[in-house]
Amino acid sequence: MEAPLGGHRALYKSPAAPPWKETYRRRCLERLRSSRERLLHRYRRAGPGPGALLVPEVMEREWQSLQAECGAPGDRGQRALRQMPEDPDELAVLDEIQQELILQEQLVIEEYERSLQFDEECLNAILDGLDASNKIICPVCRKNHLTVRSHSVFCQCGLDVPAQDMTEEKLRSLLENTITEHGHRCLHSPEFTVTSGMEEEASLLMTCLVCDFWMILL
Repeated sequence: MEAPLGGHRALYKSPAAPPWKETYRRRCLERLRSSRERLLHRYRRAGPGPGALLVPEVMEREWQSLQAECGAPGDRGQRALRQMPEDPDELAVLDEIQQELILQEQLVIEEYERSLQFDEECLNAILDGLDASNKIICPVCRKNHLTVRSHSVFCQCGLDVPAQDMTEEKLRSLLENTITEHGHRCLHSPEFTVTSGMEEEASLLMTCLVCDFWMILL
């Protein structure tokens, strides 16, 4: 007698994902995203190297959190609180989630590295891209040289900002320190604009739309 068709299908059907998989996966991804600053801080201290930086910690904390709420997943709460599963199917699920988290971690680091490179190029263009006349590249247009006077800074692009007792050395240091300070807290590059109110003098403003950082430089 032939076995029912459903029986044949059952032989080849992939094991059902454990009920905790999506909740655990989502929480791990959310914790990793919210820990971006910690990840980058750890990366800056450790530098490039093999292995994940924050993924093991993220997975352990979320596993403990899930256990505290629901009991140890996969064994009806019989396993010790901190013990990870031993079932091969559950281990495969954890490995799948771990690989996804490692990929996300690497993407954050790669974006950070690209941002560092861009900021370095931008900084070089503004501060180190000097010709024989030792002029500073305008941070607004990034093309023309700034003209620095003791009471003003201006550029052919239209930038014209009052500045008390300003020198090229002071301006160069101001730009460098501000860009570096922003780079320590955000992956994205800032923008420079000239702004002024109805009755206010023009100001040179550095802003970042991603982290809401802003500072009036002049």
